[in-house]
Amino acid sequence: MAMSVFEVLRTTESPQRGLAGAESAAGGTETCARRREVDGEIAKLVQRVFVLPGAANAPGAAAFCAVEAGAGCSWICAQSGEALAPQVPGSVCVVDANLRGPSIHEYFHLEIEQGFTEAMKDSRPVSEFAKRVGKSNLWVMTAGAPERDLNRVLNPARLHARFSELRAQFDYLLIDTPAAGLFGDGVLLAQMTDGAILVIGSNSTRRESAKIVKHNFDEARVSVLGVVLNKRTFPMPEALYRRL
Repeated sequence: MAMSVFEVLRTTESPQRGLAGAESAAGGTETCARRREVDGEIAKLVQRVFVLPGAANAPGAAAFCAVEAGAGCSWICAQSGEALAPQVPGSVCVVDANLRGPSIHEYFHLEIEQGFTEAMKDSRPVSEFAKRVGKSNLWVMTAGAPERDLNRVLNPARLHARFSELRAQFDYLLIDTPAAGLFGDGVLLAQMTDGAILVIGSNSTRRESAKIVKHNFDEARVSVLGVVLNKRTFPMPEALYRRL
């Protein structure tokens, strides 16, 4: 699959679903316009990565990996899960595997306990640790209780076994991971999927840092399915991203 580039303009990482709240008339108009713009880019990402390739070629599991913390990766992952679920007949599960800084539970207003951490240590069916969002086909697995010994949770053999169960249970998995430029977890978790979606902060991520992460993915044989430029104030020619 060819790598696609997406721009999510003027967004900030936020646990809030939507942009609700009291607004002035002018402010409300601007917020609605921004919301439509952001929704359009998220929809484009979901369409190009998960929907348009067709059932035979579309990835069933993707890791959302930021180069650095604060790029809005968790927000992009959660938004993508919400956008994908109504477009596909199968089940979609957003998994918070960012044990360094979990936040998916805040976005969906869920309790964090009994999630990914417990699923990696417990022998119960992995589906028991995912929570259904309303009556939709969208499910969420929170990060679970804090764990000091991450090596116990991120054991490669155990991860492989449990991810095999997750892929058998859900048609689509969207995995939020720690910043790949800071921790090795992102690459390890991405190896359990069909590829990574790299999230770059437009005003914070250094080009050299992004190139190092891309190199690490290549070395680990992780395909980069797409690159998201987040928090961009003005559009930038796509050719510039191709230089990564």
